[in-house]
Amino acid sequence: MTLFLGLGIAGVVLLALSMIFDGILEGLFGGVLDGLFSGLLSLPVIAGFVSMLGFGGAIVLGTTGAGTIAATAAGVLAGLVAAWLTWKFSRALMRDQTHATPRDEDLVGTPGSVVTAIPAQGYGEVLVRLGGQLVKLSAKSSAPVARGTEIWVEATLSTTSVSVRPVER
Repeated sequence: MTLFLGLGIAGVVLLALSMIFDGILEGLFGGVLDGLFSGLLSLPVIAGFVSMLGFGGAIVLGTTGAGTIAATAAGVLAGLVAAWLTWKFSRALMRDQTHATPRDEDLVGTPGSVVTAIPAQGYGEVLVRLGGQLVKLSAKSSAPVARGTEIWVEATLSTTSVSVRPVER
């Protein structure tokens, strides 16, 4: 039983180390095994196998009258299931693609509204939507623009300021 619990704890420790040394087994041997196992020899997969081998074997050994061989077989089966699930889950996470990060150029042509009046020679503030989020930016215009006026962004002057024009209807 002590051996099985030791394996389970070693698997959990290996999993913690995999958070620090991510990808070390994939880069081992200079890429000789690159693509051969498609991530099956990753530290999280091995850690899942070892920990479930240990804990599964300890549970079977402690709760049933089965011997060490039956406990080992049950632990190996549980370890294989845990390794396969870890492998599938990590592949699903690696395929998860996010949208591109919004850039300053994405503001050009964006509608918004004035929240602080824009004088002819100075800056006011506008509220625009960038990447689905409301963003408050400093704004300047060639003509004065009153608070509450709907605007279009003509150009980005910096990361926090834009040039705008009122929408004519």
